[in-house]
Amino acid sequence: MADVLQTLSDAMAEAVASAGESVVQVAARRRLPASGVVWSADGVIVSSHHVIENDEKIRIGLANGETVDATLVGRDPSTDLAVLRAATSGLTVPAWAELDEVRVGHLGLALGRPGDSVQATLGVVSALSRSDNDNKYFAQTDVVMYPGFSGGPLVGVTGQVIGLNTSALMRGVSLAVQTPTIRFVVENLLTHGKMRRGYLGVGIQPARLPAALAEQLGQKTGALIVSVEGDSPAEKGGLFMGDTIVALDGHNIDDMDSLLASLSGTRIGATVPVRIVRGGQVHEVTVTIGERG
Repeated sequence: MADVLQTLSDAMAEAVASAGESVVQVAARRRLPASGVVWSADGVIVSSHHVIENDEKIRIGLANGETVDATLVGRDPSTDLAVLRAATSGLTVPAWAELDEVRVGHLGLALGRPGDSVQATLGVVSALSRSDNDNKYFAQTDVVMYPGFSGGPLVGVTGQVIGLNTSALMRGVSLAVQTPTIRFVVENLLTHGKMRRGYLGVGIQPARLPAALAEQLGQKTGALIVSVEGDSPAEKGGLFMGDTIVALDGHNIDDMDSLLASLSGTRIGATVPVRIVRGGQVHEVTVTIGERG
């Protein structure tokens, strides 16, 4: 047993040493600095949105002890991610774990660099939350997030980065934003400087469906359209006030959150089917999704 524990302990120490080369200090607020992770060797850093209080005069502390300036590329509050560009190159990029490599029960080491050296704490992946609809993938852990750990990585025992740690998305819950979400956000921010969001141009409220329709559609509620903006994608597509949206591009819609989730940036410009209830009957129209300004 002692040999097994020693082997595991050595593996975790090696994982910290390996991944720690890619963990940086992010000084962008008045209080204790937070952490970040190298995304690309040419100075792209990912961190948490909520720890970037200053858009200017951001300083990055590298693993080799050097401190460099950085600029804010952009941020996405919905995933608590921010992208920075540090004035340096030749950084060490970690290995990022894909979704199929992360399972409930895996050990995870939360790393941070609020000071000069990397720090670590151990936990377990306790749940996975995955939404293909809006590219949001999170690993929930029982890691105790120490001050300055937000923006740092959650690392597996092999040294792969499972995700980016945040304590801001769910009060009292430690989450790690997983690789596909980070990749999606980074690519959007580097290309556009902001997160692109789809747009229909409707105001909605949840509405309970009649029992027969609920049974037919397999859902109890839909999104009742209470307003339609002039010259919007919704108006052009033939949606009217009083229609109830129940699906968009094959995804069930039952409230505002599910509608917003379906209007991801990847659907901008796409012409998609929208299933509605109108006059007690199910209809389908096609709408070309616009971009929110």
